[in-house]
Amino acid sequence: MDIGNAALVVIDMQNGFVNHHSRQAVPAVSDLVARWSAAGRPVLFTRYFNYPDSPYERFFQWRRLRDSPETDLVPELAEPAARAHAVVDKTGYTLFTPEATELIRRAGWTDLVFCGIATESCVLKSAADAFEHGYAPWIVTDGCASDAGPDVHDAGLVVGRRLIGSGQLVSMDSVVRQITAYAGTVVLE
Repeated sequence: MDIGNAALVVIDMQNGFVNHHSRQAVPAVSDLVARWSAAGRPVLFTRYFNYPDSPYERFFQWRRLRDSPETDLVPELAEPAARAHAVVDKTGYTLFTPEATELIRRAGWTDLVFCGIATESCVLKSAADAFEHGYAPWIVTDGCASDAGPDVHDAGLVVGRRLIGSGQLVSMDSVVRQITAYAGTVVLE
């Protein structure tokens, strides 16, 4: 991972996706965002918005995440999001909206480090799209969760290994060690 050319991408850490299955991701992601930001590296947040007659409504009959408070980022990340490099609003699974695609291109980032909710959908789709756009995608395995449960989270990681390579799935500890080394601080264990 090239921390000097990387951005942390926090996927859909919104009230409507946090439940008893995914709640543990909130402190993990908050900690990662704090450490990443302290190293002076850019953070992007995404927010998903559903809309009337969306594919989610038509094919799944899923009508959630249309309005606040469901669409709001979790309170623990509201302040970091206000200081983030960008907050990208989207109506589909992927980070790669036209706005985000241009933002990433202009910034010159080579590596995109993904965390957030949901592992098997928005995180995985964004990482796979990053791979196909020529970026080095990284999924922080313990910085992600699925609101559908741990088995679905694990399934997303299995598919992620197949789509972007097993070496692209990393632990929070590994990322923190790399951030710490980049920032030139001493790691106390």
